Amino acid sequence: MMTIAAARLIRPGCVCFVGIGVPSAAANLARLTHAADMVLIYESGAIGTHPRVLPLSIGDGELAETATAVVPLPEIFSYWLQAGRIDVGFLGAAQIDRFGNLNSTVIGGYRKPKTRLPGAGGAPEIAHHAKQIFVVLKQSPRTFVAKLDFCTSAGFINGHGERARRAIPGAGPQAVITDLGVLKPATGSQELTLVARYENVSVERIRAATGWPLAVADRMDVVAAPTADELRVLRDLHKRTEIAHASNTRRSKKTPRPAPASHVNP
Repeated sequence: MMTIAAARLIRPGCVCFVGIGVPSAAANLARLTHAADMVLIYESGAIGTHPRVLPLSIGDGELAETATAVVPLPEIFSYWLQAGRIDVGFLGAAQIDRFGNLNSTVIGGYRKPKTRLPGAGGAPEIAHHAKQIFVVLKQSPRTFVAKLDFCTSAGFINGHGERARRAIPGAGPQAVITDLGVLKPATGSQELTLVARYENVSVERIRAATGWPLAVADRMDVVAAPTADELRVLRDLHKRTEIAHASNTRRSKKTPRPAPASHVNP
């Protein structure tokens, strides 16, 4: 449901900056269904890529082999992202607060954290410059927190127009897609508000999975169940990916390792 709900938000012709995991699956599902003309960009430099299977990482050769162009990573940020050419940037995080600010740096105090996370990567720049952000993450009190342990990427900061007052160019997080429903910023306050839930998921359950008093829209939508076509395409994509990656693993195990230098004849 997360993958399909996220895919449905992608419009035809969209220039989409995407990472690995659910965002990658969602973007490719959109490309294979209703948004065939979208431009898919990965941080490694692949532009207009058409992967046959889901990549293992942003450096997966599948992305370069099927791309319209491959450029150096700095060009992706300078000429595409900072130039305002990215319509949608997908982001994940370890924590999110009520104004869509994200933490992917540490859990606990910065100097002596309980957990040190992978870090910012390109997330702050994507959050700053993309025309809009879609955040994808599972919902629980551990991830939806009243106060971030560290702010890695700015959403609406403290809300109420602060992002605009700081002249941050992008519109910020326009949708947060979780495993329970969809949240969007409220007009004015910009506080994340529950606007849609999945079938058989109650508002009470979603509130219990949120670390702040969750605002709920006056009109609550129910996300439509997956269509037969969406399920078929997504399952086929995952099946192709599983077969391709299993085959690559078998080949790598059969490839003999070079002998140590001491054993190589002159």
